[in-house]
Amino acid sequence: MNQTLSFSPSQRIAGVLAPVFAVRSDNDLGCGDTHSLCEFIDWVAELGFHVLQVLPINETGGDHSPYNAISSMALDVTTLWLHPASVPELLTANFEVILANTETARLRGLAVDYVAVKSLKWRLLESAFAEFEKKHLGRRTIRGKRFREFTKAQAWLEGYTLFRALMARNNDSEQFEAWPIEHQSLAGARTWMIALDPTERAGFERRRSFYAYVQWIAYEQWTGVKAHAESRGVALMGDIPFGISSCSADYFAHPEQFEPGWCGGAPPETIFKDDIFVQKWGQNWGIPVYDWDAMARDEFRWWKQRAGGLRALFHSFRVDHILGFYRLYSFPWRPDRNKEFLPLTPAEAAERTGGRLPGFRPRDDSTPENQAANREQGDRLIRVIQSAALPALLVAEDLGVVPDYVRPHLTSLGIAGFKIPQWECLPDGRLIPGRDYHRLSITTYATHDHEPIAALYRRWEKVAREEHDGNAEARPAAEEARREAWKLGEFAGIPAERRFDGWNDATHESLIEGLFASNAWIAMLMITDLLGTTDRFNIPGVANDTNWTRRLDQTAAELRADLIIAAKMSRVTAMLARTGRT
Repeated sequence: MNQTLSFSPSQRIAGVLAPVFAVRSDNDLGCGDTHSLCEFIDWVAELGFHVLQVLPINETGGDHSPYNAISSMALDVTTLWLHPASVPELLTANFEVILANTETARLRGLAVDYVAVKSLKWRLLESAFAEFEKKHLGRRTIRGKRFREFTKAQAWLEGYTLFRALMARNNDSEQFEAWPIEHQSLAGARTWMIALDPTERAGFERRRSFYAYVQWIAYEQWTGVKAHAESRGVALMGDIPFGISSCSADYFAHPEQFEPGWCGGAPPETIFKDDIFVQKWGQNWGIPVYDWDAMARDEFRWWKQRAGGLRALFHSFRVDHILGFYRLYSFPWRPDRNKEFLPLTPAEAAERTGGRLPGFRPRDDSTPENQAANREQGDRLIRVIQSAALPALLVAEDLGVVPDYVRPHLTSLGIAGFKIPQWECLPDGRLIPGRDYHRLSITTYATHDHEPIAALYRRWEKVAREEHDGNAEARPAAEEARREAWKLGEFAGIPAERRFDGWNDATHESLIEGLFASNAWIAMLMITDLLGTTDRFNIPGVANDTNWTRRLDQTAAELRADLIIAAKMSRVTAMLARTGRT
């Protein structure tokens, strides 16, 4: 690690969370990429931040959710910088012809058009691979040797490239249960492949080599991003989703590692006011449930592989839904049946599932014995991942319904958890002062799943205004909004007379400094909270075309040149210095 990169809880620092897809550069192809991210790293480093957190970068399927990837190891093509300067086999003439037939200006709007972006990037990669095949594949060139070394070192490519080539043969659909029967299992697909005539089999194997080539390019680019971040004194923090898609290369190749008939999720939560199903039954993510006993029989090879892959790309990574390692809230039906179960009573639901109901597996926390067993399970599993990740550091997404034993256990392992100030309350309802936060923690007002702090304040203003306009029914909500604004203002050190001023620059900057002033190891600002915008990257429980698509309005260069933003960022830099986070 670079000598200028301090990344341990002994030094309080600050960071920025920015999804890769949201970041812009002048000539990107409709989605943030490794080149855009390096420019963004330069900008946050100039401001005095020492961490850049990104969302998962694994290959996604048709829903484009980074938390429902079709591979635990393969990286998504949308993140790649595809240009003759970045991929030696991508010839300038071929690059220009492909772009000439693409409406690139239309791609560079406010939202990622995943279908168009992926189509364009796959065409560019096909062109590059054709050149690589002619010059290097199977040859004793430097590039050919490096490719062979990569494929030999990445054992997961065997199952992934077979799955990916079969996807291509089945209209690019990852829904392998709808493929021809001979394609639906690893053993069946291998038997089918052996029976192909030599010419067709050679074409299929070429396709597999293509997907391996794409991953080689991806891993080389991302290790380059890590090195660039390190050179700027910025720690790159990745994200490892707890789950994997049921339509993934992993589930296709290793179904024995998962429990059939169960889908992982989260327990009922009233915070999602607009989602009746979540309030009644919980969040049904549809992810396969791990068979921990089966995984133990091969010493958790799959998890060690995942953690090792991220170790090569990041200085640290956030373990999504770490609570699932202790016990996982599970559903005995897939999400496409949620509407069917929404109106049912538990007894009626049990009739349709053979007596099974949503609940924690392998056991709940209803007794001290269960709690001890769950803690022991979590300890065993998390230690496996922690060891495989070294020297990368784990941080834990420990939000939601958190059993009492979880946070002390994570602290004993040296793993930082998250603190959302507006949710960290004392018994009397006041917010816990930031100075009392455990050093081994990360504090932030919002993650990618939450509304930005500006949106939160404007929602409070709207509710209070409705009461002011004579709507008597709005009074309870307005009183609650005022209480929340008062408490958060107290946390941020906003003078009492200004706590109901609503959203303005003074409130925004006080909130930022209040976060920085806490004792937490890392004060993390989502990019929208740093800039003070209301744009959202994801609304949980809502299936729509806008989740995971919102892009920033400006490139890093434009943010740097914008006089209003530059003035505000100079004040943020001063805050970092005042609070000892530089």
